[in-house]
Amino acid sequence: QVDLVESGGGLVQPGGSLRLSCTASGRTFSRLAMAWFRQAPGKEREFVAAHSWAYENTYYGNSVKGRFTISRDNAKSTAYLQMNSLKPEDTAIYYCAASPVGPSEEVNEYDYWGQGTQVTVSS
Repeated sequence: QVDLVESGGGLVQPGGSLRLSCTASGRTFSRLAMAWFRQAPGKEREFVAAHSWAYENTYYGNSVKGRFTISRDNAKSTAYLQMNSLKPEDTAIYYCAASPVGPSEEVNEYDYWGQGTQVTVSS
């Protein structure tokens, strides 16, 4: 079992930045692929970014490439999502997810999920 706790969401103006954090407990963090997804009202959960547990492979959804950066600190059992140049369409609940298998863009490939943190981009 893995528990994931997100933090760092909030209200930000268009063009601004936020950094989300996801702290894991219950399993060896360094052996987990970590990812971020988001879900806006009335829409399906969307892949944002993923980070492999081995090497430094990262993957991004097309809508966030060049603006968002996923990273991890294994010593702190924490994954991060740095979000820059935020747009109103980035408004959503952001979820952290973990998989012992490997990074994927598919929701059903992840076994563990956090409770989500709200990000609102508005002037």
